[in-house]
Amino acid sequence: MLTDTPGIHHVTGLAGDAQANLDFYTEVLGLRLVRRTVNLEDVLQYHLIYGNTDGSPGTVYTSFPARDAEDGRVGPPQPASVAFAIPTGSLDDWRARLDAHGVAHETDSRFGADAEYADGAGGDAPRAETALCFTDPDGTRLELVAADQPVEPWTSRVPDAMAIRGVFGVSVLSVDPYATASVLDTLGYDLLTQDGERVRYRASGDVGAVVDILERDVPFGREGAGVLHHVAVRVADEADLHEWRDLFAERDLRVSRVKDRHVFHSLYVRDSGGILFELATDGPGVGVGQDPDALGEALVLPGRYAEDRDLVESQLPALDDDP
Repeated sequence: MLTDTPGIHHVTGLAGDAQANLDFYTEVLGLRLVRRTVNLEDVLQYHLIYGNTDGSPGTVYTSFPARDAEDGRVGPPQPASVAFAIPTGSLDDWRARLDAHGVAHETDSRFGADAEYADGAGGDAPRAETALCFTDPDGTRLELVAADQPVEPWTSRVPDAMAIRGVFGVSVLSVDPYATASVLDTLGYDLLTQDGERVRYRASGDVGAVVDILERDVPFGREGAGVLHHVAVRVADEADLHEWRDLFAERDLRVSRVKDRHVFHSLYVRDSGGILFELATDGPGVGVGQDPDALGEALVLPGRYAEDRDLVESQLPALDDDP
């Protein structure tokens, strides 16, 4: 019997310069580089994986930097932004930190008194939410939202009182919001509330549980640097993946075979609104095959590429990630 997903496993974006990407997510946002590997579709490009202390599911953001990447354009059918959770009371500290690093930002207030809550959801009154919005060096849209998620943060560069507590959620731009909502419902997300163009769905977990569908009339997106590629949700194990695959195939959705991604097994499904979801197992985890005290320090290659290490390393740009 299929079990509802508890929330987001990871979010993946496309990038340009690998060093600029690494510097931003580790030095500015304070995430840990938990795995340095390669793009399985292009072994001569990096796949950089960031997260908390051990890169636990729900804390992970991954980047595919490509030196020759053209700039993308955010628009449907794509994820529009990813939000990270920060401790309550730390927004002003983050404003100051972004200012110190020369990162422009703005504030977006949501779900105030005019928000409409679904029956049985939201309690007696809407709960206001403030998001600190900015972009990374490639233009990827990022947000910080106060939410005390139970995550052990990485505090090498950012103090514990303001360190990121994993992914809070994503906002998506669908060409058919009802189709995307149907897939979220199938995955176990509940309709929570609507505030204007933003419709919020929430999973049952306490980390990375939020997906917002944005109902905006904006130009179509274009894949490239600065665009989020997909959002992955959590499933327990590989057996569950095969059951999910059968279910999506029965509903005539475009679904991939189950794939071995070395740090987890997964499949991809694209809903009729064009949003690409990945379903990924919690294990074995992004730290597999690494010393827990040295995550991300060395290039990890899937076994089939091990004998080509010298060639692969010679084609990848050197990265400086000294703390």
